[in-house]
Formats: sequence, structure tokens, C-alpha cells
Amino acid sequence: MDAETHAVPAPVLTPIGRGETVPTERRRPVPPVLEPGTNGLADRFSQTFGPENPVRVFIVALLAGYALLVTAMVFLGLFLIHVLLATGGLEEADEDLSKWLAENRSPLQEDISWVGSTLSGGHVIPAVIGIGFVTFLIMRRWLLAAFVLLVVAVESATYRVTSLIVERERPAVERLESLPVDASYPSGHTAAAVAMYGGLLLLLASRFQNTAVRVLALVLGVAIPLFVAWSRMYRGMHHLSDVIAGLLMGMGAIVILVFAARAARAATDRRDGVGIADRGSAR
Repeated sequence: MDAETHAVPAPVLTPIGRGETVPTERRRPVPPVLEPGTNGLADRFSQTFGPENPVRVFIVALLAGYALLVTAMVFLGLFLIHVLLATGGLEEADEDLSKWLAENRSPLQEDISWVGSTLSGGHVIPAVIGIGFVTFLIMRRWLLAAFVLLVVAVESATYRVTSLIVERERPAVERLESLPVDASYPSGHTAAAVAMYGGLLLLLASRFQNTAVRVLALVLGVAIPLFVAWSRMYRGMHHLSDVIAGLLMGMGAIVILVFAARAARAATDRRDGVGIADRGSAR
């Protein structure tokens, strides 16, 4: 008896501009925010530091971005403390707001502020990182796993160096937590909230086209860091200017990881022979 023959469909191929083709499946989709633009800065960066080596490109971009962020935060802190706040009574206003919050505390608001601080504290953030990292590893989304793992690492490392160089006393009020008094600038909790929750929600908003999902992600991406910032001020741990600096530092960490991911993505495409014009076909 003759065996039946079944036609096996050939994999979809993407032209790569070198007389060859590669299966579209080889290019795993990522949120559009991590896709490099045609001849954009990330693509040019990858050509300079490793046109076909995504790991090297990612590491170089990460380290360069970290160095720039530390430098920017140190100079911002020195300018803030020694120049900006020293003029026009701004330092007094910064301190007065902290005193007003301390004088108008209530048991309920103290409990709420504890929730805000814990949301970006030393137990919750590692848990969120761990869950996200393991989930993306299981899904074999290496770039997203690296993003989740390193966005807070960049923020935290920046905070450590900056707070050592730029010393600032915490508000002269009763503080609800026992932390070093000379590490007020910048707010690490606020920065971590931006980097972790803002970064994840940015990926979510970029990934889905549904307007409701995007609006919800945007609202949460703004509300969570602001809630954490208020909590840190309410508990007497930071001035208003410290939490503003923390917001900027967290956003800087996100920018660094997005750029590094885009550059690595461009190097991966070049290594696999996927033309920039064909990137959208794999989404």
C-alpha cells in the first residue's frame, strides 16, 4: 500500500537583502518601543560598537548610559543644593513643605504612606523584578528579561554613587523611618517606582493597540510614582526637590534601557540579516 504524502508548508521567509532569506520565526517580537528606527541613533550606535554583536552593543550602551546618568545626577544635585536652593528663599520653601506635612499627619495617612513606601521598598521591588524576570525567561524573551532586571539596577547604582557624592540632610522633622540622615538627595524609592513600574507599563502601552489599555497604563505609570513620592515626603524622608530628582533619575534609567535594547536589537537584525524595513513583518 502506498504511503500517503502530505505537503508540509514552508516557513514564511523574510528577505534580508543579501540574496538569502531567513525564517520570520527567528525574529521574536518585542514591544514597538524597543524597535530601532531606520538609521536612528541606536542603529548607528550598534554599527559603531558591534554591528553584529548584540551583547557587546547592549553592555556598552548600558555602561555609557549609566556613566552619563550618574554625571548628570551629581551635577544636578550640586547645582540644586549650592546654587538654585540657595537663592530666592527656595530652600526655606522646600523645608517648610516638609514641616507642613509633618505637622498635619494623621494615623490613616501614615498607614497610607507606609503602603506607598513599601510599594517601592526593598521587598516589593525585588519580588516584582523576580516575577518579571522569570516570566520573560520562560517565554524566552531575553531582551525583556534583561530590561526588567537591569532598569532598577541602573537606577539603584546611580542612587548609590550620587548619594555618596552629593550629601544632603533629610528634612528637619520627625522621620517615620530610620535611614542615614545625609542621604536625602535623590529619592531612591521614587526613582525605583518610575524605573520599575513606569518601565513595565511603558512596555505594556507600547505592546497593545487598545486605547483603554494604553490610557490605563499611562495613568498608572504616572500615579504610582507620584504616590510613592508623596509617601516619601509625608514620612519626612525627602524634600520636594529630592523626589523631583528621583523622578528624573527613574526616567533616565528607562531611557538608558530603551536605548540599549534598541541598539542590541539593531545588532541582532544585522547579524541575522534582517533589513530594518522588514522589522515590522515579524511583529
